[in-house]
Amino acid sequence: MKSKDIEKMKVVLKIQSEIRKVLGEELRKKDFIEISPVILSPITDPLNHPILPVNINCYGKNYNLTQSMIFHKQIALRTLEKIFVFSPNVRLEPLEKNDTGRHLFEFTQLDLEIKNAKREDVMKLCEELLISVIKSVKKNCKKELRMLGRELTVPKTPFKQITYEETYQRYGEEFEQMISKTHKEPIWIVDIPLMNREFYDREDPKRPGVLRDMDLIYPEGYGEALSGGEREYEYNRIIQRILKKRQKLSQFKEYLTIAKENLPPSAGFGIGIERLTRYICGLKRIEEVSLFPKIPGKYGI
Repeated sequence: MKSKDIEKMKVVLKIQSEIRKVLGEELRKKDFIEISPVILSPITDPLNHPILPVNINCYGKNYNLTQSMIFHKQIALRTLEKIFVFSPNVRLEPLEKNDTGRHLFEFTQLDLEIKNAKREDVMKLCEELLISVIKSVKKNCKKELRMLGRELTVPKTPFKQITYEETYQRYGEEFEQMISKTHKEPIWIVDIPLMNREFYDREDPKRPGVLRDMDLIYPEGYGEALSGGEREYEYNRIIQRILKKRQKLSQFKEYLTIAKENLPPSAGFGIGIERLTRYICGLKRIEEVSLFPKIPGKYGI
C-alpha cells in the first residue's frame, strides 16, 4: 500500500470508528442492550437472492457461518426488550457482484430488534441514528472530511417514502439504483411484495401479499443502506410462509422448535457498517473502507 493510500485509510477508519461509537452510544441512551454476535449456528438467514452457503463440521454436527442474525435477534427478545449487535456476516455473493463497488462477502451489520415494535417505530429510530452519525462526524471529523473532499449535509426528517410498486412502475428492474441516483437525501421504499422477501418478514394483515417491510436507499448513487421491518412471530404463520417459499421445514428445525414455544412480536433492521462508511466518506468503492476487504471472486487476507 502506497503512503498516500495509507494516509487515506487512516482517515476513513477514524470516521468509521466515530460511526460505530455514535451508533452504540445512541442506542444505549435508548436502553438498548448490546449482545454478542453469533458466528456459527445450525440456522441462519436463507436470504431471498442467490448465495452460496458456507457450512462447517463442528464435533460431528453441521453449522452455518452466519449470513445474518435475524433468527437470533427474535429469540433474544424472549429475554430482553431492545437489543443490538455489531454482527459479522459472511455471504458468498455471485461473481457478477465484484464490480458493483457496493458488495463485500465478509462485512459487519449493526443489527437491532425491538419487542412489540412496529415498522414505523424502527424507521423513526433509523432516521434518528443516521442524523446523529452525520452530525457527529461533521463535528468531530472535520479534518478527515476535508482530506476526503467530502461535504456532508444533514437530511431533513422524516425521510420521503415511496412504495415498491410505485418505484418499480416508474423505473423498472433497476429501480433501486435509479432512486439512489436521482435523490439528494435518503429515501424509504416500503410495502415490499410478499414473494420478494424472506418468510420471516410479516405480511400486512390488512393487505394480503404486502409486507410490513422497508428498505432505506442512500442518495447520490450509493444504493441500499438497510432492510428491515416487522417479523412473523406466530408458529402457524411461520410454517405457512416457509412452505409458500418452497423451503424445507427441516432447514429451520431449531428455530421452529422455539417458535412453537413463543416468539414475541417485533421489528428491526440491519445496516451495513461498511456501506454506511462509504456513503459518509463519499468513496467510489466499498473496499476503500476496510483494511482487509473481501470482494466477491477476489482472494484477500
